[in-house]
Amino acid sequence: MSRIVIGLMWLLHFFPNRVVARAGEAAGSVLFWLIPERRRVTRTNIDKCFPQLPAPERERLSRAAFRAFCRSFAERGILWWGSRERVANFVRVEGLEHAAGERVIVFAPHFVGLDAMISRLSMERSLACMYSKVKDAFVDRLLLAGRSRFGCKMFPRHHAIRRAMREIRSGTAFYYLPDLDYGPKHSVFVPFFGVQAATVVGLSYIARSTSAKVVPCVTRMLPEGGYTARLYPAWAGFPSGDDVADARRMMAFVEEHVREMPEQYHWLHRRFKTRPPGEARFY
Repeated sequence: MSRIVIGLMWLLHFFPNRVVARAGEAAGSVLFWLIPERRRVTRTNIDKCFPQLPAPERERLSRAAFRAFCRSFAERGILWWGSRERVANFVRVEGLEHAAGERVIVFAPHFVGLDAMISRLSMERSLACMYSKVKDAFVDRLLLAGRSRFGCKMFPRHHAIRRAMREIRSGTAFYYLPDLDYGPKHSVFVPFFGVQAATVVGLSYIARSTSAKVVPCVTRMLPEGGYTARLYPAWAGFPSGDDVADARRMMAFVEEHVREMPEQYHWLHRRFKTRPPGEARFY
């Protein structure tokens, strides 16, 4: 099945951007009903984070999140097999000057366009990123090859912090995505849309250990195909010396931009899997 999906992605990349986008969204509409576990996770996350929305609106947002996620996967065919010129035009970058220089951490929350920025930013400067292996060896090799196509240095998550610090000290920017639930180890609880969320403190630790500046980055999916990736000015006073305050600042930034495009966040992930002691599980 994975080879069939990859084959369809490869065929799609020959089509115009708008066609790829619509095909990916159509797949998301179907998969919303074919993957009940992820459907339940998405609904639970959105119910917890947007309780003020009417139930029909939360349901529309859940379905839109599936469409955006699946569209981003279909569009990886363009990133992996499209010409360099096409990829450069497909992903527009704003604020590139903020990621200039040595000792840079690009803090990239899990919006659906995260892979688009990996491809595009690695065209502009040396870049490194950690990744999680997937069970399907064929897909794992393809993901690794696709993400490293333009020179991004990819390394597995285990022992990744030490490797990341070596890369930063050597002048390679580190593309870091620490906003999901990675379990209780090295995590603190901070609010995310008013819900206590286990959040790793790796961003503070790496920045403190390497004296690197932290440059936030948000990649927005565009309606007719393609992305705009915006790099923001480096955070002043980060790290602060208080890991909890730093984690709260990080998640407040994520929350601010989720409100701008809520359907584009990675709601399919069990963001609230780890609960404070004594609190019932959500999923």
